[in-house]
Amino acid sequence: MNHKLLSIAAAVIGGGLATCYAAEDILIADFEGPDYGTWKANGDAFGPGPARGGLPNPWRPDLTKAVDAFKGNGFATSYYLGDAGTGSLNSPEFKIERKYISFLIGGSREVDRTSMNLLIDGKVVRVAGAPKDSPDGSATLVPGAWDVTEFAGKTAVIQIVDNTGDAGRGHINVDQIVQTDVKPAPADPNSPQPQLFANARRDFKIEKRYLHIPIKNFVPTCAVNTLVAGKVVVRNDIGLADGTPDWWAFMDVSAWNGKTVTIQVDRLPEDSTALNLIEQSDSIKGSEDLYREPLRGQLHFSSRRGWNNDPNGMVFSQGEYHLYYQLNPYGWGWGNMHWGHAVSSDMVHWKELGIAIYMHAPGDAVFSGSAVVDQANTSGWKNGADDLIVAAFTSTGRGECIVYSNDKGRTFSEYEGNPVAKHGGRDPRLLWHAPSKQWVMAVYDEGTGKQCVAFYTSPDLKKWTFQSRIEGFYECPDFFELPVDGDATNKKWVLTAASSDYMLGSFDGKTFTPETAKLKGHQGAGFYAAQTFSHDPKGRTIQIGWLQTETRGMPFNQAMSLPHQITLRSTPEGPRLAWTPVDELKPLRVKSHDCGAVTLTPGTPNPLAKVSGELLELRATFTPPANGEVKFTLRGIPVIYNTEQQVLSVNGHRAPALLREGKIDLTVFTDRTAYEVFAAGGLTYVPLPCVPNATALGAEVSVTGGDVTFEKLEVHELRSIWTKAKP
Repeated sequence: MNHKLLSIAAAVIGGGLATCYAAEDILIADFEGPDYGTWKANGDAFGPGPARGGLPNPWRPDLTKAVDAFKGNGFATSYYLGDAGTGSLNSPEFKIERKYISFLIGGSREVDRTSMNLLIDGKVVRVAGAPKDSPDGSATLVPGAWDVTEFAGKTAVIQIVDNTGDAGRGHINVDQIVQTDVKPAPADPNSPQPQLFANARRDFKIEKRYLHIPIKNFVPTCAVNTLVAGKVVVRNDIGLADGTPDWWAFMDVSAWNGKTVTIQVDRLPEDSTALNLIEQSDSIKGSEDLYREPLRGQLHFSSRRGWNNDPNGMVFSQGEYHLYYQLNPYGWGWGNMHWGHAVSSDMVHWKELGIAIYMHAPGDAVFSGSAVVDQANTSGWKNGADDLIVAAFTSTGRGECIVYSNDKGRTFSEYEGNPVAKHGGRDPRLLWHAPSKQWVMAVYDEGTGKQCVAFYTSPDLKKWTFQSRIEGFYECPDFFELPVDGDATNKKWVLTAASSDYMLGSFDGKTFTPETAKLKGHQGAGFYAAQTFSHDPKGRTIQIGWLQTETRGMPFNQAMSLPHQITLRSTPEGPRLAWTPVDELKPLRVKSHDCGAVTLTPGTPNPLAKVSGELLELRATFTPPANGEVKFTLRGIPVIYNTEQQVLSVNGHRAPALLREGKIDLTVFTDRTAYEVFAAGGLTYVPLPCVPNATALGAEVSVTGGDVTFEKLEVHELRSIWTKAKP
């Protein structure tokens, strides 16, 4: 049924009251029918028809999840399979005959992957997402609108999209789509969801490298579209600042030099000045303080601006270690996932380069993955003298994807056959399995309803065949082979994932056969999604993990761990992983305090009294008292070993650390936002985000319960890793 609604507006003209009649509203859709009618559903997200009264429960048909503020009895939703479905719902073509298109919209706040789009001539010209500040997010629809005055008379299509495809990751609800000439009025200013508009845009003739975007933390985000020649080339969800920003994000627009770039915002208060604050520059705004900010880790890599999390694509090639990583360039929190990129000759001094992999399409984020060098050119993609670097990542809208680079990993080309695997999972780890002469992909898979790692194989990095899966691992798998105690004739495969817990076993190129139960990995906190470098030139297995250092008040957030070598060491319980910091960190030492072999008794004066610095490296090997404690205090943070319990405590965080032949060895690195502690020959690894007192720069050691004999007691004051860094 083609409903039409009558709108009436009043205006004061020349002091008298006159009543004027706006053109009738035109209803595009109210989703009141038994099915979607002339709208076409693709995929499995939207089901056969609108929801009635609430969200359907795919597991319990007798239960319905309540939804508020839709109109009438029905609304469109992508929750037909819960949050696991993907697809789109497309309107028939219609002519734009009014100034505005208004609608009700809601969802679970995954606005980077769920949206409603307006298409003209096949191009997305307007985007709306479920606002992150809507009441209860998924359970309430709120008003939104697009200003479409400029498209009058043109033919358009509305597309409602859900590209999440990941259980528990999001859906979208839409109702009451109407063409109207009446400008939607702002809501009650005290309402948690003010009326927002979709007509904010600004054009820039690109003459410099960067657009600087004003960011406000902890505010609702808007979908910000970057258009070139009328086509959306980038979409990000950004918390824009009105007035003084908390910090400035930079967008590299050098690829469009000389062209006009349009920044368009889908949900912005009508009186916002955010777009007026955007400016062009050839340098990063605030770069005079770059790497010297108060909470910037001075031993740990962090991105210049924005949020970083999982390390990705770690590979050595032509003298460079490549660290790709999950990056939100436009927010202090998680979102807008790109692959950031930094390179280093020593894994210590990093130079951040431009974004390596952008989102494929609006809402199609670049999730975690890995990289290798295709030395034999099995893929046939090599072009030129440089190494062929091939990377795999999860495209949230497509599946597992392959890209390749012939310019030292700076830029990547898409394999035209992507996705190479499509399943309920993410985070592909590539490796070459020499005995079977094939590539292997170990990838997280929850398509069976269980948390698994699946194994695929390929002769050429293009065509992949599923081989097997093993249960019990969640996200970000890593898979590598290690010798036990350095014995090349006795090797074990190590399967691990985001938590760093692991199994040891054998691998025949298709199936991993575990020989142990799952074993405990790190003993710290705030350490996640670690990965190892492919092709280390010294044959080592070097790992870096995401170190969850929260840096409020800074224009960046989170960091990476120190690089550390992983080995397999024999213990009475069998081989176990051990972590030790890489030797490449030693050149950071600028002043050393070596106490040599010394015996301390309770009450002995502090032998480390001359130590002063915020960046410290402690190395100690000692025989502790049988029933006492040895306490190190480094910049005010206590690191205590209790002999009776054989427990190490770092700032109150406890971890087992077993004596070996009555002795314990300890290595501690201190930084502005994190400590990393290695003990018991590396069998105990304690990474720990913590912020020491800024004025506490010293070190001390004391003992209770008896004497302690040190074979080694030394502290090194360190220089910053950023001393060589250039903006």
